Amino acid sequence: MKKKLFLFALLITIFVSCKNKDEKKQNEHTEEAKIQLTGYSEDFELFAEADPFVAGKPSGILSHFSHLPSFKALETGSVTIHLIIGDKDVFQKLEKPTRKGIYKFELKPETAGSGKIVYDININNKEYKLEIPNVTVYSNKETADDSAKSIVVSKTNTTVFTKEQSWKIEFATAYPDVESFGQVIKTTAQVQSTIGDEQIVISKASGIVLYSGPNILEGQNVTKGQKLFSISSSGIAENNLSVRFSEASNNYTKAKADYDRVKELVKDKIVSDKELLIAKNQYENTKAIYDNLSNNFNINGQNIVSPINGFVKQIHVKNGQYVEIGQPIATISQNKTLMLRAEVQQKYAPILGTINSATIRNLQDNQAYSLEQLNGKVLSFGQSSNNDNYLIPLNIQIDNKGSFIPGSFIELYLKTITNTQALTVPNFALIEEQGIYFVFVQINPELFEKKEVKIGATDGLKTEIINGISKTDRIVSKGAILIKLAQATGTLDAHSGHNH
Repeated sequence: MKKKLFLFALLITIFVSCKNKDEKKQNEHTEEAKIQLTGYSEDFELFAEADPFVAGKPSGILSHFSHLPSFKALETGSVTIHLIIGDKDVFQKLEKPTRKGIYKFELKPETAGSGKIVYDININNKEYKLEIPNVTVYSNKETADDSAKSIVVSKTNTTVFTKEQSWKIEFATAYPDVESFGQVIKTTAQVQSTIGDEQIVISKASGIVLYSGPNILEGQNVTKGQKLFSISSSGIAENNLSVRFSEASNNYTKAKADYDRVKELVKDKIVSDKELLIAKNQYENTKAIYDNLSNNFNINGQNIVSPINGFVKQIHVKNGQYVEIGQPIATISQNKTLMLRAEVQQKYAPILGTINSATIRNLQDNQAYSLEQLNGKVLSFGQSSNNDNYLIPLNIQIDNKGSFIPGSFIELYLKTITNTQALTVPNFALIEEQGIYFVFVQINPELFEKKEVKIGATDGLKTEIINGISKTDRIVSKGAILIKLAQATGTLDAHSGHNH
């Protein structure tokens, strides 16, 4: 009995297995063939999946449109598709996307032959055009399907990443650059304020420093002429500013009265012109002293104001501290321009004069800038090494367009002039795995092949590629790490998110 049951179960298993194989073969034969179309213009990327074109038969064309250079989905606008074979033009117009970024067309070609597809895009009455050449319309469905199936797309080490997925992230593709790429010197530099970009506020009198308010703090923005401190000599026996002001005021009042009186007497020849000149001289001297004190003096003491627009970089004294004439009270900085002071090894001395650009990476936010973006220039480099560390100093001036903080350190990639051409890719395009580097090469806008590359020097923004890809390989320049994560999760449905 048990033997009969075992044989019966075995027969069922064989039957189910054969049935599954037959169904799989049947599905392989009944699966509809598709053709894929890719096109680029200055403003758009197109990726379309379509039924093979057959004269007299309708073909669905699922068209994905991405703005360039953002690679974001086209969300508004009308699109007209033209299938042109000879002098025959079959077209369809959609006023809006079927779904975000996707326009679903259906065309029925009138004649067989070779032609082209043209998309006319209208966004806010602005016209764009995108053309796909070498489109074939077949005379019968069997030939069209066989031709579509004969197009073999490499699936070795590839990852599907749909347009719907790429539209949700920072994503871009681009061709590698072929450009001059000389020797790169990597070092660190300290951010410093430039000469003339900051000023030290000093005490103009001896006395007690009094803050003008509770908000005089380091980092506070100030304007030119804004009162910051006052110097009071109240209660000080010697060199009392209040006493000096009162004395100057009295001397000025007396000198003015004497001068006015002498001016009247000289008219009647009662006093000589010499006495008038002496009175005038005395008056102008006392007036100059009085005006100097009165412009910066009030009941609280002598006013100390900001000499420039900027911010309070450092306060050198405490509220209530006694200061002497000329003593630093605060430093006001503008931070409009900054100095990068770097030190490089002596072996680079022969090429320091050939430095023509640099990449500056801020360690605080990990943002990288080119020297040109910051309107920078190399000011000087040492002709000899420092005595204390035997390194050669180098100074670069930049505009503070980034979030650079004086006193902090940055990474600096110094680039030299060269006639050597190199293939380079953005650093964001590189994926590193256990010391080996890869890039994702686009097979079509939804399929990417992972390729190993050998890298050379880097300037902080781009890296030299020695071998592994060519200048005609379109690579993922942004978002490569997310394609790597998609690959790690396993194979995705090639039509994930599509509606055919």
